[in-house]
Amino acid sequence: MLYGRQVEQARVDEALHRPAGVLVVRGEPGIGKSAMLEYAAARAPGRVLRVTGVESEAELPFAALHLLLRPVLDRAAALPPQQAEALLGALGLDSVNRGDRFLVGLATLNLLVELSADEPLLCLVDDAQWLDSESADALLFAARRLYAEPVAVLFAAREGGGAFPTRGLPELRLDRLDAEAAGHLLAEQAADLPLAVRDQLLVEAQGNPLALIELPRMLASEERAGAFTPLAFSLGPAEPVTDRVLAGFRDRVAALSAATRSCLLAAALDDRGELKVLAAAVGSLGASLADFAEAERAGLVRVSVAGVVFHHPLVRTAVLLACDIAARMAAHRALAEAVDDDRRAWHLAAVTLQPDEAVAGELESLALRARRRGGQATVSAAYARAAELSADPADAVRRWTAAAGAAAEAGLSRRAGEAIGTALRHAGRVRDGSVLAEISRVRARLAFDAGRPLEATRLLHEGVEAADHGARLSLLTLAGFYTWTSAAHPDQVALARRTEELTPDGGGLAGAVHAISRGFRMILEDDTGTVPTFHGELGAMPFELRMMITYHAIVRAEHEGMLAGATALVEECRAEGRLGRLPQAMTILAIAQLIDGHHRAARATVAEGQALATDVGQPFWSGYLTGVRAWLCGVAGAEEEHHEAATEAVRHADDRSWLPAGTWAEYGRVILDLGLGRYEAVLDRLDRVAEGGARHAFVWRYAWPDYIEAAARVGTPQRADGVLRRYADWAEGTGQPGPLAILHRARALLAPDEQAENLYKRALALSGQAFEQARTRLVFGEWLRRHQRRAEARVQLEAAMDAFDQLDAAPWSARAAAELRAAGAAPARDARAGDPLAALTPQELQVVRLAVTGASNREIGAQLFLSPRTVAYHLYKAFPKLGVSSRGELARLVPLT
Repeated sequence: MLYGRQVEQARVDEALHRPAGVLVVRGEPGIGKSAMLEYAAARAPGRVLRVTGVESEAELPFAALHLLLRPVLDRAAALPPQQAEALLGALGLDSVNRGDRFLVGLATLNLLVELSADEPLLCLVDDAQWLDSESADALLFAARRLYAEPVAVLFAAREGGGAFPTRGLPELRLDRLDAEAAGHLLAEQAADLPLAVRDQLLVEAQGNPLALIELPRMLASEERAGAFTPLAFSLGPAEPVTDRVLAGFRDRVAALSAATRSCLLAAALDDRGELKVLAAAVGSLGASLADFAEAERAGLVRVSVAGVVFHHPLVRTAVLLACDIAARMAAHRALAEAVDDDRRAWHLAAVTLQPDEAVAGELESLALRARRRGGQATVSAAYARAAELSADPADAVRRWTAAAGAAAEAGLSRRAGEAIGTALRHAGRVRDGSVLAEISRVRARLAFDAGRPLEATRLLHEGVEAADHGARLSLLTLAGFYTWTSAAHPDQVALARRTEELTPDGGGLAGAVHAISRGFRMILEDDTGTVPTFHGELGAMPFELRMMITYHAIVRAEHEGMLAGATALVEECRAEGRLGRLPQAMTILAIAQLIDGHHRAARATVAEGQALATDVGQPFWSGYLTGVRAWLCGVAGAEEEHHEAATEAVRHADDRSWLPAGTWAEYGRVILDLGLGRYEAVLDRLDRVAEGGARHAFVWRYAWPDYIEAAARVGTPQRADGVLRRYADWAEGTGQPGPLAILHRARALLAPDEQAENLYKRALALSGQAFEQARTRLVFGEWLRRHQRRAEARVQLEAAMDAFDQLDAAPWSARAAAELRAAGAAPARDARAGDPLAALTPQELQVVRLAVTGASNREIGAQLFLSPRTVAYHLYKAFPKLGVSSRGELARLVPLT
């Protein structure tokens, strides 16, 4: 019975009996977290899977996930082949290793959903703070994507989100028991104690359930009879009660026979507690499995055919404290002979006190295996210990550098910084240029992630001097990008020029990098000319380079090419399961969709990309997408939502000195103000931008026509003369129809009447993207109405309103409707009314867009990192909103913009 936990039990019941119930139970050691999981297991309506994190397993990739899923891995064959390979490879059960831990998370999600099709499923994860980071990532990735499935996941973790960060998941905090509940529990556990002793124990236990259970067992016989003067327990601010419980466990371990202590020590160091392994290990120590009996009778462990389970994690800790170093080293050696390769390397490393290249080599081999499985945290730990045991200083530096790079990939910036700092202190002995270049790359990444992009560029320049040709091009690609992403700084242009100077001439990769470097330099110099175009085959290029080339298409206004390139990058990441790359590709895709007039698609891409960027720990891209979301909210007239996103994006940019997030948020305010007719605000904001730290952001060229329109609206067209000239230089330089159409519209806004009409018509004659063409129709319709050509005006205004409705650009649609009324015609419908697509959530829209193509629920789920059942749920919710009852009827909704 759980005393005093009725409210908490109700929360657990709720999680068990609603679709996709996820709950994180937090509290101090001994507070009853495991008891709450036991309560959940007893109440579970279906199958239960469970695992307990073990501190000594934290460096073994996917160890906990393997234990959790081991009973059901035969069902992995039902997963899409790519996901099955990723999951089985990560668990060491398949020769195919995809190396992406987040694809393993998707496979975990779909395996849990597959199991729940038979009966409801409950996953219990105890001591989650000690999960290996790869297992934690996979389970949290899956938990966040449960939506409507009969799957519940309960995590139990110690206090402090840093130990087990669960952003966005509901939490249940267990407080200490009140006096009444504590008294009931103690009476149940120690009814034979005198009342005075029980009262003293209640004071000592401080409402901690484990203490209430264990402290009575620590009493000597005379204390149990009431002879506790002087006090057996201290009053007032003594050591934490869990420390006293730990001391009690340690004393009980110390009182056991030597053979039993050896058995307990082997079990404490073995992690899994498997009887076959323990039998071999304790046999080497002069004991046998039968020696566990004494520890069982003492209530410290439970032994079954499944293995050895400690009564409480504090017992495992107490065992380690009660045994001296000689005993621990002997146990490690015995286990090294009894376990598999990965555990063998760790056990050997634990007893190796001097440099030993053989052990270091085993750890490096372990790191290479872990990398293929996607376990970057383990890669880092293994390389770091190998570095400590390296006899050759050059090998040590190489391994410290590899440890730092893996830690950075895993999002462990502090560990990465410590490792690269150690490598740097000994780098003077290294002559290998590739190692020196890698040191610079890792240091640069850490500086960039910490919000120091220009420092990152300088570090990359240092690395270029030592790097070979291929590494040099990779470093220079990053250097140009890092320089541009910074807020305005006096050194920026000089650094961009230096990057261009360091870029070798030539074709192929060198030519592509040179084009990118020159393009960034031109942008930073405020050159209104177009940047160079790379002409060549992109397919064989590294991902980063293809991404930058695609990204640069916005500068040349090659909107269709950018959209096609970004779509290809996203599809490649999905097909290959490269979830770590996907947020970057999705950012570029969202921008490409936005500038090509596909606002709804962009919103769906942003929503998916943001969730993924947060999950995989990429704050730069998460912030970037937040800024793009602010723009989309601005154009939709969603002022409150825009303000929320913009505030987050600007704070993100200010905290890190990163340019894009804040820039897009500011641009979103411009488009919001323009749509709502706040023209002076548009002019003031863009004037401030021209002098501020984001003035070199290229996207402001796309905002120059907004400045021109605002100046014309407030009757001060002369303010726009300089901006018009600069925009014309760029638009004419691109030769692209989109910018040229906008240029004609901008000139028409400032032109005398005898020239304006022709300019408007020239703008409409060019094939422009939907939003910009609708804006041209709106201002042309206004011009026609003012000139009493109402019939012609209505044609333009109706077309504009319909286009704005399709784009969810509510304030713009409202303006077109108002103008249409002024032209003497009532709109066929109010803005947005009757448009079913506007009612869909971004996730529903994304699902519907793929369903229209004929993709199955499983195929849609694989693309969107959802379970097939969640896809079905979204379609179930979307069909009534769209007024359809089957997939076949969705075809009439195409195209979806």
